Amino acid sequence: MISKLPKWVEYGAFVLALTAGYVNGIGLLGFEHQAISHLSGTATLIGTDIINSHPVKLVHLLSILAGFFGGALLSGFILKDGTLSLGRRYDFLLIVEAALLLGAIYPMSHNAVYGLYLAAAACGIQNGLVTSYSGAIVRTTHITGIITDLGLMFGARLRGQPVNRRKLVLFVVITVGFVLGGTLSAMLFPILQEKAFVLPAMVCVTLAFIYRIYMRRARIHLKAIAPNQARD
Repeated sequence: MISKLPKWVEYGAFVLALTAGYVNGIGLLGFEHQAISHLSGTATLIGTDIINSHPVKLVHLLSILAGFFGGALLSGFILKDGTLSLGRRYDFLLIVEAALLLGAIYPMSHNAVYGLYLAAAACGIQNGLVTSYSGAIVRTTHITGIITDLGLMFGARLRGQPVNRRKLVLFVVITVGFVLGGTLSAMLFPILQEKAFVLPAMVCVTLAFIYRIYMRRARIHLKAIAPNQARD
């Protein structure tokens, strides 16, 4: 499946991974030090808090999980299935993601935890968007599976099996993008605080705008060649 993806997928995956790493960095550097873009640690803490009887923290963690789930649910509802198909409403979901990130600024700047839930929903949208966008091959809001796949690839290489270079490049690009996003958040958060969410929101809006222009040009091109195909 990866070998059939268009070349520009790597560029989009890098930008989205950079955005997710940046958003997660803000969550970790903020007042709750809360991971936003992935749920493995959150799910573990939910389990421990059930036993340790921390009801307020438990509700908070469940709300993070629910926010992420809600974002992914919206992606699934809008996109309908996981098949890559240009013309679907990826631009709409990117705009919603941007709106959620902007909406998180005010509450987080006042230490209100529901801002984190909005940011988690934004990450859920992005994760659902990219899963659908790439045929459930890659995700850009966390890299656990990608590091696992890279380990499997290099383990197979040690046995003499060839490495799928396209797959390798894609996974390395996502990993580097996510790490650089965290680096960028560490540079800008001390200066901008929660207003640092403006940057990934602008990235989402820009990607949506580029996608809409691309689709408009693609439709014009198809209309132009349709008469010629009919004559043939």
